[in-house]
Amino acid sequence: MTDVRTAGTLPTTMRVSVLYGVGELGVEDRPVPAPGADEVLVEVGSVGVCGSDVHYYRHGRIGDHVVRAPLVLGHEAGGRIVGLGADVPAERLGERVSLEPGIPCRHCEQCRHGRYNLCPDVRFFATPPIDGAFCQYVAVPADFAYPVPEAISDDAAGLLEPLSVGIWSCRKAGVGPGSRVLIAGAGPIGLVTAQVAAAFGATEVIATDVAAPRLDAARRLGATGTVPAGTVLAATDAVDAFIDCSGAAPAVDAGIRSVRPAGSVVLVGMGADEIPLPVPVIQNRELRLTGTFRYANTWPLAIALAAGGRVDLDALVTGHFGLAQVDAALAASEDPNAIKAVVTPQH
Repeated sequence: MTDVRTAGTLPTTMRVSVLYGVGELGVEDRPVPAPGADEVLVEVGSVGVCGSDVHYYRHGRIGDHVVRAPLVLGHEAGGRIVGLGADVPAERLGERVSLEPGIPCRHCEQCRHGRYNLCPDVRFFATPPIDGAFCQYVAVPADFAYPVPEAISDDAAGLLEPLSVGIWSCRKAGVGPGSRVLIAGAGPIGLVTAQVAAAFGATEVIATDVAAPRLDAARRLGATGTVPAGTVLAATDAVDAFIDCSGAAPAVDAGIRSVRPAGSVVLVGMGADEIPLPVPVIQNRELRLTGTFRYANTWPLAIALAAGGRVDLDALVTGHFGLAQVDAALAASEDPNAIKAVVTPQH
């Protein structure tokens, strides 16, 4: 590692969990990456398991992103800086950090307008062919490794990534003081979105899901009410914003029908490529409908919400797994009685 500054001697190889094909995982040794001049080397502490990881494992693809070669999964990562590129200030060595996993080109029109999540050349962890963080070390640009305070646990440092999805969706929905919000899907994304809505000042946060354990979790984590999936709220109970985190067509339809005139609809969950929409409802009520694609400029607020106790990320964690247990972590993520599995590459 020429021109790389470290606090001591680092290993030359690391353990890595690799997806070879649908349902086929293994652990292998690979060289520890050398950070570039503007990069840091991070010893990975915790990595949350996302639904996208499960999808690549079960199906080998998400839309146009196809696993054609061995791939390292995992993009919800945090850890500690153990190596610095030549241009990175020395005081960053040893920092605990959360990693923003999508590195944009920084030069295209979308990047120059601050919409770097829409960069056509973004390199996103665990999106083919870019390797992710189910490994012991990763090298990332220094400005995408955000320092976190001691109030944020190692697990929570990684889970700032799904928290950023919740922040982005609430911003898109225009959630603010006094808002009434309906959230479909009480999985990890729905649960953090509910917490963010409350932190943004929403006075009512209603969650829906098909699984009773998930609705119980929503109530524990701050939802003011829950209703069965597919419920259309009465006109007198209509909400200001509906955020779909389920991707289920019936939930989207019911949610749209539950929004007041001039309200907002935000589609976050990934389900079928095409779903029917109640167009007359959208037109007659002049609803604002948008999708979301990841997030941009969310980490500072995510850190503040987690460090200040406004959002409880540790409460989402229901299991820890080593690199040799990634298959079990992926299976656990599909259990309706679980919420968030976390991979700890150092153990």
